[in-house]
Amino acid sequence: MNMQKQQSSEKALRHLVQISRHYGSDKEAVIAGGGNTSFKNDEFIWVKASGTGLDTIDESGFVKLYREKLQKIATSQFSKDSDEREVQVKNALFEACFDPASAKRPSVETSLHDILNYPFVVHLHPTLVNALMCGKESRKITQNLFGNEALYIPYTDPGYVLFKKVEEEVKAFRAKFGNDPQLLFLENHGVFLSAGTIDQVKVLYKQMIEKIESVIEEEYTWKDLPVKLEITKILPALRMFLSKEGLKTLTIRNNTLIEHFARNSQSFEQISRPFSPDIIVYCKANYLYVEEAGKSDKIVSAIKQKINAFEKEYGYLPKVIVIKGMGLITAEDNAMSTGTALDVFEDMMKISYLTKWFGGPRFMTDQQIHFIENWELENYRRKVAKGDASLGKVAGKTAVVTGAAMGFGAGIAEDLFRQGANIVIADINPIEAENMLDKLKKYGQKNRVVFQKTDVSNEGSVIELIRKTIETFGGIDLFVSNAGILRAGNLDAMDAETFDWLTRVNYNAYFLCVKYVSSVMKLQNQTSQTHFADIIQINSKSGLKGSDKNFAYAGGKFGGIGLTQSFALELMPNRIKVNSVCPGNFFDGPLWSDPKKGLFVQYLQAGKVPGAKTVKDVKQHYENQVPAGRGCTVEDVMKAIYYAIDQKYETGQAIPVTGGQVMLH
Repeated sequence: MNMQKQQSSEKALRHLVQISRHYGSDKEAVIAGGGNTSFKNDEFIWVKASGTGLDTIDESGFVKLYREKLQKIATSQFSKDSDEREVQVKNALFEACFDPASAKRPSVETSLHDILNYPFVVHLHPTLVNALMCGKESRKITQNLFGNEALYIPYTDPGYVLFKKVEEEVKAFRAKFGNDPQLLFLENHGVFLSAGTIDQVKVLYKQMIEKIESVIEEEYTWKDLPVKLEITKILPALRMFLSKEGLKTLTIRNNTLIEHFARNSQSFEQISRPFSPDIIVYCKANYLYVEEAGKSDKIVSAIKQKINAFEKEYGYLPKVIVIKGMGLITAEDNAMSTGTALDVFEDMMKISYLTKWFGGPRFMTDQQIHFIENWELENYRRKVAKGDASLGKVAGKTAVVTGAAMGFGAGIAEDLFRQGANIVIADINPIEAENMLDKLKKYGQKNRVVFQKTDVSNEGSVIELIRKTIETFGGIDLFVSNAGILRAGNLDAMDAETFDWLTRVNYNAYFLCVKYVSSVMKLQNQTSQTHFADIIQINSKSGLKGSDKNFAYAGGKFGGIGLTQSFALELMPNRIKVNSVCPGNFFDGPLWSDPKKGLFVQYLQAGKVPGAKTVKDVKQHYENQVPAGRGCTVEDVMKAIYYAIDQKYETGQAIPVTGGQVMLH
């Protein structure tokens, strides 16, 4: 019998994971993987751990509790002081845990889940439900739509007080109708759906949404709008205004919904206060609106004044900024949190828009907001959701790496990403770049990686790269100019067209990239008097010493060092350091080892290595030239890159990473 119970529980837990991910990954049902879910039998309840996202949850994301111990909370006497009471309730929850030593913290709504007499309970915040729950006529319309099928709970502070209120109302509902409500609506908060199976939950959810939609009398879809190019002259400055305590990541979004609320201060009033606790958790309770028009420098000046006034009034910097004619901007410690805040606030806009069919918007009161802002549980949930943004050598920085789909570029991008940087993979090869993108995303970090198809030799493509980077991350702290090509050949074999192509990619492109990225870095550093930015060219030992039958490549690299030194002189007054890193041969990379186009094959065919009969002979020849006896690795290069970033006194250098093959003098 015990074995049967265990197997039944294991099956139910798998179903719980399934239903959790089903709704957790649906932004119309819940934002940022929020909400919570549970399953219970006679003895135990499994409930989502606080701070865990529904969208990616597995069996380990649930806390198992003894129901008998949990139910003692309902009859226990706790302190009348709200702060002390919440600590006592938290401790009582831990005492009911099957494994009290676990670091996982059960959802504060665990007791609420337990009192509903259905095996599966799913708590969600669907946009349509919250539009109804945040409307001034929510109670009347809910009654008209659902009658005795649902229980409506007026706004109550979450935690123990909400549990006791729901317990009282559920008992009354049970006494009146002989069963528990399958739909439990919480004013300004969301809905609990309860059923015997997850399929029944899905049917219940579908029917609920259809009934709410029946009230809305028009189509409500919003179209994406382009972000204006001028934003590249605004966001970097705004980012630094908001980076008083560590670098922030900024993201901008624009569509017809955002445009609707950004028209003027009166429109913005409709989204100027939070509707629900989740909005406070992710976006705070106050938001900045900028109506200033004109040139970008005028807008930046207005933003600075407004941010100073905002901080003075509220005691913190804004996480949400709406700029008329530009879009919605969010700022956070890491890219994941920035994206979450963007989704949450846009959802709030949808809710505000849709409340016109439910009596107009009903914001949370000052007292309700104050409770959430100071509630220990929500501070804990916020901390877990954000994670530690300080980890890594380049945590919080945004780095663009050109030619990052393969070879050194891929290795550099991966290492920077693992050390906490947001990464833009700028490459002309979309297939390899997408593979690299997928690889980095599997690390599951709170920084973000994106791909922007880029031809570094094309001015328009470089401008678009910079624009997309600013829109996505708000600024650029590190630009690694790595993209390059190599075609070996002697004077007789080299044609003018190939020489010109090599020069455009290996030399001209470096100029184009620095021209446009430096303008962003200057703007950042004008705003912050302590911030440094870095441009690092991945050069070559061939930029330090001539290369036989490889003059086209070596010439471009020699020229690159000349550019580095000249750029460094011009840009250091702006606290932009420009350095070149000159690796030795990366024998294990595709540039050398590709079986069809690699340099080992090219050099063998060109007869560059006398007496060499095989690719292995060619490789051995080049390894013998290195005092260290091996080729250069990504790890070797990264040590030079981190040195260039860490120090503030060196610029214009060509740093050799050649294993002693080339020594400066």
